[in-house]
Parts: sequence; structure tokens; C-alpha cells
Amino acid sequence: MSHLTQGHGSEQFKPNTTVAAVIVHQDKFLLVEEIENNQRVFNQAAGHLEANENLIDAAKREVFEETGLLIEPQYCSGIYYFHRPEIALYFLRFCFVIELTEPLKSSPNDEEIIATHWLTYDEIKSKETQLRSPMVLQCIDDYLAGQKVTLDIFKTNL
Repeated sequence: MSHLTQGHGSEQFKPNTTVAAVIVHQDKFLLVEEIENNQRVFNQAAGHLEANENLIDAAKREVFEETGLLIEPQYCSGIYYFHRPEIALYFLRFCFVIELTEPLKSSPNDEEIIATHWLTYDEIKSKETQLRSPMVLQCIDDYLAGQKVTLDIFKTNL
């Protein structure tokens, strides 16, 4: 079939677009504990972009759903393209950072989240085999490396 007879975009590849938030206070990071494939895993507050939602609003929504916190992303620390061959999925993850000036008590609003935990880098590193994906530690490493992209680069017509 020639490209003229195919519908425009019929061959386009569309990875899952996700957002995540590195939430930090005094060298501790807020992670959520959840079940994936009958295993307890740890992740940043994270999830999929929904229709008619911009990336920053998606991050705020996921943080609220998974931690109960109404807080604003301050900057982006990285954009990640990640393949999970075991489930044949590709992800495009936008990681946002929220630096808190005081510790906030978190309580999940999402029934899939078992608990939230404030953990040091070493505690997270010790749970490396329990992290939902390698992106969890990579996002924290990029935050610690000082990667910062201002939010004004995120444009939307929504």
C-alpha cells in the first residue's frame, strides 16, 4: 500500500506518555508503595497523561491522587524514553520536581497505593530491586545532579 492510500498517521508510533514527581524535603524523597504483578514496588507519584490535560496538570493530579498533597511542580529534571520489553510497552516520562520547605503528611487518595514513604537516597538505593522501574532512581539521580528545566518551556493549547 502506498503512503498516498494510507491514512495520515496510520503508521505513527505512540508511546505511553507519563508524568512523575520527585518530591523532596531535607534529603528525603517521597515515594509511593504499590502492587504491580503481585509484587510490592516503590515509585515516585506517577501516572499517565489523560485526554485534555497538560503535562503540568497531569503531574499535579497524580501527586494529589497518590499522596493527597496539593502541591505545584517547580521545574522539570528530565524527559525519559523507556522500553519495558517484558510488557512490550514504550514510555515517554516527564519528571517534575517539587522541593518542600516543610515536611508534609501524605495520605493516598488512590486505592492502588498502599502507603507513602519518606526515604533517604541510601534507603531507596537499598530497595533498587523493588523499584517499579530504573527510571525511579534515574529521576532522583538527575535531580541530585542539578538538572533543571523551567516550566515555561511546556506549551499547550488546552
